[in-house]
Amino acid sequence: MNGTTSNAFRASSKLGDLFASLPVNDHAQQWADIELTAQSLANDLRVRDVDQQSALGKTLLPQTLTSLLKSATDGAAVPKPPQKPAIYELLRVGANLCMDHDENRSYLLEAGFPQTVLALLEGYAENVKPEQAGIDPLPMSIADLKIVKTAIGVLLNASFGYEPVKTRLVSLEAALTILKLSIALYPPGAWLRAAPPANGESTTPDEVSEEEWTLRSGLSQWAWRAISELREEAGEDTKDRAVFTPDALPYLVRALQAFVPPYGAPPASLPSALVRTLAAADYTALEECAGLLESLCMDVEDVRAALARGLAAPAEHGGVRVLAEMLAFVDAGDYAPHWGAEPDAGAGRRKGFDRCKAALVKAVVEVAGEEKNVEVLWDGADPARPGGAFVDQMVRWIRTHGGAEKNRDDLIVCATLSLGNIVRRDAHSKAVVDPPIALAPDLASLLVPEADVQVKHGVVGLLKNLSQVKENRAILGRAGIIQKLASSGLFSDKVDMLEMVQVYAIGIAKHLCNGEADNTLALLLPDPKQPEEPTLYPQIMALVRRSDTVAIKSEGTRVFVNAIKTLWSADAASKEADWAERRKEAMEKLVTPQCAAALAQLIGRSKKYAILINEGVVALSLLSTHATGGLVVLDAIMNPLPVETPRSGAFAVPMSAGPAADSPAVGTPRRALDMLVSCLRNPDGRLPAEVRANICALLGHLGRAGVVPESRAHDLRVLQEECREVLEGAAKDANPVGAAAKRVLETWGQ
Repeated sequence: MNGTTSNAFRASSKLGDLFASLPVNDHAQQWADIELTAQSLANDLRVRDVDQQSALGKTLLPQTLTSLLKSATDGAAVPKPPQKPAIYELLRVGANLCMDHDENRSYLLEAGFPQTVLALLEGYAENVKPEQAGIDPLPMSIADLKIVKTAIGVLLNASFGYEPVKTRLVSLEAALTILKLSIALYPPGAWLRAAPPANGESTTPDEVSEEEWTLRSGLSQWAWRAISELREEAGEDTKDRAVFTPDALPYLVRALQAFVPPYGAPPASLPSALVRTLAAADYTALEECAGLLESLCMDVEDVRAALARGLAAPAEHGGVRVLAEMLAFVDAGDYAPHWGAEPDAGAGRRKGFDRCKAALVKAVVEVAGEEKNVEVLWDGADPARPGGAFVDQMVRWIRTHGGAEKNRDDLIVCATLSLGNIVRRDAHSKAVVDPPIALAPDLASLLVPEADVQVKHGVVGLLKNLSQVKENRAILGRAGIIQKLASSGLFSDKVDMLEMVQVYAIGIAKHLCNGEADNTLALLLPDPKQPEEPTLYPQIMALVRRSDTVAIKSEGTRVFVNAIKTLWSADAASKEADWAERRKEAMEKLVTPQCAAALAQLIGRSKKYAILINEGVVALSLLSTHATGGLVVLDAIMNPLPVETPRSGAFAVPMSAGPAADSPAVGTPRRALDMLVSCLRNPDGRLPAEVRANICALLGHLGRAGVVPESRAHDLRVLQEECREVLEGAAKDANPVGAAAKRVLETWGQ
């Protein structure tokens, strides 16, 4: 045993003796002896000697440290002055004893030392209130700052890579206690406003300021390391759900305020090295808080709900307007001016700051995306301001930053995605399109080729939801949405990798053409005032033909279905003189082999989706009523279908396809006709009668005189022979399908 080891064991034994004599010697001198003895032991443990560390851990030292720490606080929230130096040294002993030593971590946990240290921190945290934390530094003496910082260091050392301690601390909500103290004692950016007041522990105010800010910033850095360690314990998927509750929100949002103007200048009394340290501490706090806010909003429903409630009721967060502060940061937050003094570090921080902005945008969108928050965030109390404060903010961002400069894409993305979530209610959707908001022209102005694809994503996502409401479709059409989609570049093969954006854009066209003839004409024909501009129909057709994603192929084809149904049922009598001519021209754009083939392929690939089969059948039936449509439709259903190998994944199933109805066909049909025959057989009875009756109507019409040219009579007879048996079987049933089948056979017999 060397001299250092002997000294350490003597100090450890003496601490035990001093504790044993506390009941009769609990006075200032006794605590001074404890301080000096613990200081000696802590200094010895700083020398890396694993054997000594292991040997001391197996003694009664862990229990002695715990007992002395409990006696020093004696149940008080904050230790009394005579005990503070001793507490500081006892904490140093504990921190050094378990440094990189799992066995000693276990001994300390068994003795209750980390729990006692946490109780000490909780006493200090009792003075921290949500409405005060982060505004000005919590006044605290140098002695207390040292205790808090070292206590956090103990918890960091005890938990680092050691799950049993982490688990216990997580269960005791240690992360929230550490967070509260960190933000209260080191409010990011507060050092730019004024140095903490002198507290009498130094004769030189500048000296006090430097020492205090060094302690406070170091405490903050240790706190974030400890919080990160505790977050890792809970697991990647649920880490923040286990570590933090909504109670953390008013503390997390305080770090954002340091990066919203106005900014202060670094005090002249602080040396440049300390200024760099404080700037780094501010940036660390911002990164950690932004990441936590994003994670909590994504993972914890209670957090999303609390943020929405707190927008109108700050009492939700102890008087702190958390969501409003998040919006203010997204809107006005900027790089700290003093970063310019550190070119290398500043460049990295600017990139990190942009990531923080993006994290907050995601957090806000997640709050708006919570189903339960739709009515909470929508405030209809003031008719002159539909939607209330949150909706008004999103609308202003779109209007203010949707002009020619377009220098705030982040605000456009946040606003469009958030509004897209909120307008899932029809009433909300109508209010956004109707005056006084009347947002359609502003959204149209954003759909320009040069717009960032994320902006386009947000805009088309919002428009897709707005277009689902029948009353909105004509208004959106008059705003030129169809034409803007055509010129946006979203259907270019360069955008094919962004399938969700294309699916949204297709959805807009599908809804706008549903029952709106003017929108359908805009889809198919150039604007007479701008005939050189591209139209949307051929772009969707090209995308449908080249895509290997089922949702795009099928949803794109449903645009054609709606266009056909709308034009074939449109009444030209109430329109302008040339409207009927334009309708005729548009219909001819649809009565083509390409369009009919797309409809046949929709039928062929949709054996599990009765609604899609029915839409394809109805559209083909309408096409066949055109003067040249019979032959086009006959070829479409008789020609072999292309072999499709759709990619699996998020888009493997068509959107909005409705209830599944498994087709009795085995595998992929060779032709659309094979799918139609299989549907008519319907051996398991799962296909709706309406679909089978519509198939009969299509087959019957193709057999009418003059629908298919005499030159193709042979092909028509082939179709009839392949269908006759199943139709004769169906005709025996006394139901609507039987009646429809009889009509087909009667028509064919003419």
